[in-house]
This record gives sequence, C-alpha cells and structure tokens, in this order.
Amino acid sequence: MNRKTHPASRRFDRSLLSCALAGCMLLSAPAFAQSTSATLRGQVSSDSAPASGAQVTATNLATGLSRSVSTSAGGGYSLAGLPPGTYRVDVTAGGQTSSQNVTLAVGQTATLNLGLGGVVEAAPAEGATDLDAVVVTATALVETKTSEVATYVSQRQIENLPQNSRNFLAFADTVPGMQFVQSGNGNESQLRSGAQGASQINVFIDGVGQKNYVTPGGITGQDDSRGNPFPQLAIGEYKVITSNYKAEYDQISSAAVTAVTRSGTNDFTGSFIWDRYTDDWRKASPGEEAAGAKSPETTEQYGVAFGGPIIRDRLHFFVTYEAKDFIVPEMVTRPNNTAHVALPAEITSQYGPTSRPFDQDVYFGKLSFQASDAHLIEFSARIREEVGILGVGGQNADSTATALTNNEKRYDLRSLYSAENWMNDAHITFEESAYNPRPVISAPITRYTARNLANDGDITLLNTGGGATFQDKGQSGWGLQNDFTFYGWENHTVKMGFKYKDIELTAFQNSPPNPRYIYDVVENIGQPYRIEYTTARAGRDPNIESANKQFGIYIQDDWEVNEKLTLNFGVRWDYEDMGAYTDYVLDPAIAAALRGWTNIQNTDYDIEDYISDGGNRDSDKNNIAPRIGFSYDLFADQRHVIFGGIGRSYDRNLFDYMAREFYGGAFTTYTINFPDANHPCDPSVSCIEFDPALMTAAGLAAYAAANPTAGGEVNLIRNDLETPYSDQFSIGMRNIVNVWGHDWNTSVALAHIRSKEGIYFRLGNRYPDGSFRDPAFPEATWGRQPWGEAIPGYGSLILGQNGMETKLNSLMLSLDKPYSDQSPWGVTVAYTYSDAKELRTKSSEGETYVFDYPDIGDEFYMSTGVAKHRLVTTGIFGLPWDITISTKLTLASPIPREAVNCLDVAIEGNCFFDPYEIDESIGFKQFDIALQKVWNTGSDLSFKVRADLLNAFNWRNWTDYDDGRGNPNDGPNPNFGQRSGNGILWPTRTFKLSFGLDW
Repeated sequence: MNRKTHPASRRFDRSLLSCALAGCMLLSAPAFAQSTSATLRGQVSSDSAPASGAQVTATNLATGLSRSVSTSAGGGYSLAGLPPGTYRVDVTAGGQTSSQNVTLAVGQTATLNLGLGGVVEAAPAEGATDLDAVVVTATALVETKTSEVATYVSQRQIENLPQNSRNFLAFADTVPGMQFVQSGNGNESQLRSGAQGASQINVFIDGVGQKNYVTPGGITGQDDSRGNPFPQLAIGEYKVITSNYKAEYDQISSAAVTAVTRSGTNDFTGSFIWDRYTDDWRKASPGEEAAGAKSPETTEQYGVAFGGPIIRDRLHFFVTYEAKDFIVPEMVTRPNNTAHVALPAEITSQYGPTSRPFDQDVYFGKLSFQASDAHLIEFSARIREEVGILGVGGQNADSTATALTNNEKRYDLRSLYSAENWMNDAHITFEESAYNPRPVISAPITRYTARNLANDGDITLLNTGGGATFQDKGQSGWGLQNDFTFYGWENHTVKMGFKYKDIELTAFQNSPPNPRYIYDVVENIGQPYRIEYTTARAGRDPNIESANKQFGIYIQDDWEVNEKLTLNFGVRWDYEDMGAYTDYVLDPAIAAALRGWTNIQNTDYDIEDYISDGGNRDSDKNNIAPRIGFSYDLFADQRHVIFGGIGRSYDRNLFDYMAREFYGGAFTTYTINFPDANHPCDPSVSCIEFDPALMTAAGLAAYAAANPTAGGEVNLIRNDLETPYSDQFSIGMRNIVNVWGHDWNTSVALAHIRSKEGIYFRLGNRYPDGSFRDPAFPEATWGRQPWGEAIPGYGSLILGQNGMETKLNSLMLSLDKPYSDQSPWGVTVAYTYSDAKELRTKSSEGETYVFDYPDIGDEFYMSTGVAKHRLVTTGIFGLPWDITISTKLTLASPIPREAVNCLDVAIEGNCFFDPYEIDESIGFKQFDIALQKVWNTGSDLSFKVRADLLNAFNWRNWTDYDDGRGNPNDGPNPNFGQRSGNGILWPTRTFKLSFGLDW
C-alpha cells in the first residue's frame, strides 16, 4: 500500500511563532527541565568540618558541559540542570583537590557528600572509590531520598532486554504498577497504570508533555496503532513515576514517564540496527492450526543513528531514523455459536488466514549549542509518518479494511541557563498530529447474519464491502513553557514555572460512511431484511474545530530539614478554555423541543443543566492541586529511607468526548426494515416492502428526500462540567542491602489512588411519567429502557456529565541489582498486588456509555482491566567473548472479565453487572530470552548479532471465554467461564534475528 500524507487542514500562525521565538530568547537570560535533568547535591567537608566556599565543578565527560557552584557556610552545595550522563566531579578548597566520576540518571536528585583530607561520604553504590584518588570508572549514584514512587529504566535495559516492538515504553512494565497493553495480536500498544486507563498517563520527552488532547491512548499516535511514539535509538533512558509526582507534572492523573533523548558528543558515533522475522520463524496460532495454514507475516524493523561534534565542546548534533514494515497476520473466523446454520460457500470461502500491512517512518534530530559554560541552546524535531490497515479479522473480510493515517510533527526550541544560585529552562514548542481512519474501498457494507438460538438477537457471520468508519481528528498549535529553579536558599530547592499552549483541536466522524445491507442467510440470502445508512443533516456541521487555550502554573519546595528528613511541598493550578464547549449554542428548535417535552418535566435531572446558550458555561477554574511528600533517612547514610506523600493531580477531558455534542446527530441515520418470518416489524417504524431501487445510492437518496427527519440523536454535555482528577496517597521504604558483596536496591510501597469526575454518557430518554424503567413493569431493575421514547421530532437524548470513578489499593515491591562494568550482571524483580475497582465495568478500558441504568450510580465493581497479581522479572548477564544473555519473565493472574448476572433474581430480565475471574491461577505468562554477540574489529567499528526467542515455551494466553452466566428459564450456563474459541494474545513462540553496527 502506498503511504499517504493527509492534507494539512490546520494553519500555523507564523506571526505567533516569531513572537514566541523572541520570547524564548528573552527568557534565556535567567537548564534542563526539572522533569528530565539531574541534580547533584550534598555536603563538602575538610578534616571532618564543613568546607565553606569550596568550589564544586561537574563536567560532562561526553560533551564537555560544565557546571560550577561554591559551597555555603554550612558546606552545602547543589548542582542542578545536569543532563543525564557521566560526570567528573571536582572539589577544590584550601589548596586541596579531589575528583570522582559519577553517573546521573534522568530526573534524579542524587546526594554525594564530598571530602577533602581523606573524608568521604558518598551515596553507596557498587564501584564507589575514595575521592582522594582520581577515579577512572563511574559510580552510578542511587536516589533513595525521593518521596515519589518511582523507578528508572536504563539504556542498558532498553538495548539488551528481549522485545519485538522497538517501542521504548514496552520496558515500563518492569516497573511495579505498570502494564504495557497490547490488544489481540498487537494491533494497539498502550501504557497504563493501576485502575485507570491509558488515556490518563502522560509522557514527557526532554521536559515536554506528549499528551493526546483528542483521542484515547494517553499520548499522540498511540490510539489504534502498533507503531512507536518515538525512535528507540533516540531514547537515552527514562523514569516512571506511578504515584506522588511533584507539582511540575501536569495533564495527568495516572503514571508519568519522563524520558531524555540522546545528544551528540565530542566523538563521532553511530549505530545501525535491523531485525526481522516471518511466519516461518514462529509457531502457528491455535486458529491457524485449526485452519491448516498460517497467515502471511513479515516483520522488519530497521534504523540508523548518527551523532558527533560540529564544534568540539560547543556544538553537537544527533539524528536518527527508524522504520517498521509489517505484514500482520489475521484470521477471518466463523462465530462459535453458529453450528445450527448451514453457511453458503460464498461466506465460508472468506474464512481463514489473511493479513494486513503496517508501515511507519519516524525521524528525529537534535542540535545542541553550548553558547557558554552557563548557557545551552537546543533544537529538536520529530516527524512520524504512519499508515496501517485496521478492521480486518474476526468476522470482517479483507474488503472491509480501514486505512489509518497517523502522522505527527513536533518541534522544540530550548534555552537553558544556569547561574550560581538559580537556573532557567525555556521552551518554545510546536505540534501537529492527525488521526485519519478511512475506508480502503468506498463501497456499501454487506453484513450476513443468522438468528441466535440463545436469545432473540442476530449473530454476525461476516462483513464484506467497504470500511466501517471515516474520521478526521487531530491537534495543532504552539506552546511556551518556562521552569525556574532557585537553590540559593540554604537547604531549600524552590522550583516554579508556567506553561501556555494555543492548540486547535479538530474532530469529524461518520460511522458508517456507506450504506449497510443486512441479510439473514437462513431466511433469504438474496434480499436484505434491513438497510442502515447515514446522510448529512441540514443545519448541523459535523466538522468540529475548537481553539483551545491551556495555562498552568506551579511552585514547589524541596526542604532538607536535616541530614535525615526531607520535605516536599508543592501546588499547581491549571486552566483550559475549550471554545467548542464554552461557546456552544444549542439549536433553538432543539432547546424548545426539550423544554416542551413532558416526559422529562418530572424526572431525575433538570434539562436546563444541559441547555447551553453560549453564555452559561464557564471553564473549570478550581483545579488547584496540592502535593506534599517526605523522606526520612533512618541512619543518614541513604541506605534505609522511609518515604511517602499525598497529593491531587488533574487530567483533562478528551476532545473526542466533548465533540459528541456536535457530531452526535450531525448525520441522519436511517434504518429501513423489510418484514420476513424471522424479522417482523412495526409498519410505523420504517417498515416497508422491499424495493430493489433501495440497493442503489440514488434510491436511498430518493427515500431520504421523501422521508425527511427533523432531528436525530441529540448529545448534550452538562453546563458545569469539571476536570477529571485523582487523589493519591503513598507510603513506603527503600533499602540498599549488601548480599554476597553486591548492593541490592529494594523498595516496598503501599498506594491508594482514587480517580474522580471522569466523563460518561447516559440515556436521557424517559417514559411519559418521567421514569427510566417501563412503568408497566414496576419490579424491573434491568432492561426496559425508554429507547422508543425519543425527543418529539428528534431522536434519543444522550447526556454527558462527570461521575466516572476508579479506586485502587496496591502493594508494590521491587528488587534491583544494577548491572555495572565491575559486576557485569543485573537483575530486576517487580511485583504488584492490585485491588482495583470501578463504578462502571470497562471504564478503565475507555468505555464511557452507561445505558443500563439511569445514571452511573455508586456501586463499585472489580476492575476489568487490572490483574490482581503481576510479576515481572528481568536479567542481563555478561558472558565471556563479548556475549550477553538477557531474559524477561511476565506472570499475571487472570484479569476480571465483564459479565451480567440474570440468575439470582425472581423476575426474568432483572440482571446486574457481575464481573468474574476465570478459574485459573495464571491468566498470562510469557518468557523471553535474547542472546547477543559483539565482534570488535580493533577499530572504532563493532558488529553484533542478536537472537530473540519470544514466548520461548509457546505458552497460550487465551482470550475467548463464554461470559454468559445463563438465564432463569434455562438455568446456569454449564460452559460459563470456559474457553470458547481459539483467540490468544500474541506472540506465539517466535524467533527474531537482529544485526547491528556501532561506530
């Protein structure tokens, strides 16, 4: 398939950019954003006494970047704004000098107490040596005194652990509380934490948030995509904070990922990587075994990175490119419960193995200019071009394919300045992303069905024809953010900052974009019994654009009360003006129809709370988020630290949900029924005799012209909508223990997270007496909703409002023996126990519709997105002859499944949600192993070959289960909770071969 670039529909205001660039240069006078930079602090002593006025200098050994500071009267020092990397730390006082090499991680605040005259108290780590000698190897400092629930993912883990996606976020599941979720065979890859969904995370790259403002997925590009949000070759390392992050983090209520990109150094270096596997290199899936053939599959991933100096110690560059070329296996299958139907060959011939393509190109480049010892200027750019085929597999034939164009551009100009007692980081950013799924074939949809013997519904046997959706959604605009840090106040580090963004959001959706003809293969395969199609409604514009203004401000203080106790105080305030919401004016005709609708005059809501006149809606101004944390070093040696915190964090409402007020009802949906023996219908509801002319576009247009509709479905959002948020509580302890001569880092943490005010949509229709259930059945507690009681002259009423909630109690354990040159092996263990609940099942998976009850209620159900137990272990082992072996084991208990219970009630049809766990001790298990050999040529060039064996034991992680509990007439379903199909989570056992060059 040819790659397509969607025409840009959003303009970039060049005058605004010019002003912003000028503003950035003005702000540069007062260094890396706090979310990615490292801070080195501690005490300098000479002969056991504080050394005031000592000079402490940290020099980056790769780039030459240097930072210096003088110690205070008490001997304290703080060097902030240090890009992650290896530094030589020099301390000079009274004619004495000492040096040590140390390695700092992304976002780390490390403590290093420096001594002169033979006194050294450094943060413990393997390989640490006396500062009185010049150190030739770097000590990796360990951060134990943070109040955050945080874990680091190193570049060594990214480069060595087994994987098949080259998505750097895939390694985040080595952190307690995190899941890297792949749906089905990997069609969608998203990161999530705890009881909240993927949309509630945020990823910060070089200090800039990558939030998706329109569609789900958390960050741009991750909705319905198996692609990578960023080239893995460009990622240096990253930090995952699952709870109690500081006030600098915004637009988030779940986990924060803060990553730093690679930069050029004083040495010319480069890398090339290529890996590949095909269906010949993997085991067949159960579905393929049943079909007797494999689906075609090819996976190729390749990339190149290159960096070095333009002007040594001053100007460096780094560029990289990565690509994916996939042929993705799929299986078109017959539904399991259709043995009673004799299917014609024209349907059965389309069942079996198939595939679909996916292509992605991602580019990244960065220039780093060290204008002076104190001033660093950087410019980075990322371009992502992607097209993937969706909508094939299951009961969807190849012809129903949808092509998803998923393009993105991001640019970042940074000015970073560090002085004696303060530093400043200014960013000018521009972003543009597009989410555009469209049918590959623009043609009518044909759906073949059969009656379900277990109920009165229909089973879809096969869909053919055109694709089922047409969408055009995206975000585009610029932003300005500035972070200022002051550390001249003894024992305090004060940070403050603001962010402003001017973003245009767009949304268009038409589903289905082509007519759908529905056939009963038993009754009459030559004539449909129903036609469904849409036409644009006069007076409704389905193309929604919103000029959004976002503003946030924060201040925080890290106060070292004494050598044992550190307190963190912070507060932030965020505000978003979404013009499409605040300026919305409901059609006066619809408002009049609602006010005159007697059904809702005496019901459980006031319709005036949803009718907007363009002046009765305000943006939520109450988003004040305090955050407090502490750490207590029991013996003042950083080896045993108690930590904890409490705080609130605000996210935002996705524009795709807000836009339903516009495109929900922008198209007229016609349903035309033709009566037959299996599908009798009421002549008053579009029930006519079959007319062959309706099989043509002209015939359908003529029918619509002869049967005009005044309205259609009406979606309204409450006028006082609030911003979703989470309250977070955590307490834990970190320890560094020496076992067999090696330091192991351990952590145990308890966390409670309660997310509130998520948006959901409920049915506003009511019966004439205002009730939600049919008054003719006063004992009914399920079903019998007033779907037929529409707004006079219009369709159903759908109401959007706050109320979605989740709550999580979790125990998180981690164990880490770091890999080092002195001890070339490393092990990590991450265990999470989760007691997760949600007000509406599947809400953590993005479900926002609540139609079974009049509102969301207050009863919590166990979450259908979180396993109760999850264990992830990894190991990296250096062997002789430059061979490295690495492993990863993932085990999880079954994730609860959604189910409805209609058994334990006296009246048939009165049901309730009743999720369950399948009767198995392990719901997911996978063991991966990788072996890599490096050949050094004796020059700067090295060659490597790597073999990954994914799911080495070919464990089956089944996905198809019978979730029906039964009914009062027939009793319990004997197959409830039993496996009902051949669906699995991929991969099957797969061998992947990689080649690489480094120079």
